[in-house]
Amino acid sequence: PGKEASAAAIAAKLATSPSYYLWIVDPIDGTTNFVHGMPLCMPSVAVAYKGQVVVGVIHDPHRGETFTAVKGRGAHMNGERIKVGQQSTLGDAIVAMGSPPAVESMEMSLKGVRVLMPKVRTIRMLGSAALMLAWVAIGRLTCYWEYDLSSWDISAGAILIEEAGGKFTDLEGNDFSLRVRKMCASNGLIHDDILCVLKEAGVV
Repeated sequence: PGKEASAAAIAAKLATSPSYYLWIVDPIDGTTNFVHGMPLCMPSVAVAYKGQVVVGVIHDPHRGETFTAVKGRGAHMNGERIKVGQQSTLGDAIVAMGSPPAVESMEMSLKGVRVLMPKVRTIRMLGSAALMLAWVAIGRLTCYWEYDLSSWDISAGAILIEEAGGKFTDLEGNDFSLRVRKMCASNGLIHDDILCVLKEAGVV
């Protein structure tokens, strides 16, 4: 159906839902990984109240790790409190990104990797937005950005990162909402630097 249909669907739900609550579920995030037997795929579930995500859960069955967050109560992995990493310079940052198939997204991703690669410690592409967001929340990754994703890809991860002390915005630096598709999630310390580099490269 494409990104237009996805955006229209979430807008319609937010406008017409008889309940203040909205469940946002991705039963298998990382479907290509799943199809090819790669242990980098998992369910991602979020609950929004009046358009604001208040609960997020990402369960990694391959490593036995369940990431949870409740608004105002912090983020946890298997019941233990987690925090984002403390890297404060781009040179120390491990940055994740996607490899989208759509032409526009692919072009923007190539622009991004070209300018970021010489500036950061390394770049990783793992094929699962849920996994990369959970790993930012626990400090295994410093940042994850992607040019075009749907609400079910990122909603649970967004609250995980915010509750773990990180930052989640669109590529212009605006706060996360369910309508955000172009996203950047980080430990917060290198967030503005990443956005600046991407903007200078024409990733808009």
